[in-house]
Amino acid sequence: MQSVCHCCDWIRHHYGHLSAEYLSLLDQMGGDITKQDAPVFFPTSLYRHIDDAEFEDKVRFLKETIYQITKLFDGNMKSVTWDKKNLDDFLNILERQLENLNSCVSPAMKPERRLKRYFKKLNKKVLRKMNYSAQAWELIRKETKRHLQRLDILAAQMY
Repeated sequence: MQSVCHCCDWIRHHYGHLSAEYLSLLDQMGGDITKQDAPVFFPTSLYRHIDDAEFEDKVRFLKETIYQITKLFDGNMKSVTWDKKNLDDFLNILERQLENLNSCVSPAMKPERRLKRYFKKLNKKVLRKMNYSAQAWELIRKETKRHLQRLDILAAQMY
């Protein structure tokens, strides 16, 4: 595990750059973001709660959210009509962000249960219930964008 100071420097100087890259790719890989709402409420209260947390808890939350997003994108993507290269680049950059955050978080730290539960519901009520359809994946892309934008705000507030 890296020192808090090193993580702080990394978040300050690199997190935003990688975040801007994967948010841009998320937009470029498909058409317009759907206006349809997901059947799972966005966990606004979790983000409000983490805004007041300690630095280490915020880093853990960043890491856990990105990890949960990568797990979502590990599902059956046969019906997706997105640009393959942009999708691959998006997932690779997300993975790189996750690796860097992993090195900042103690493996002994427990993940946020409510966050994990939210992503489980998203998987169940959107992807599985909608049979991994293109429409389901568009909802996931929309929700992913919301999370990544909110994580950007959280990271910017950390320094």
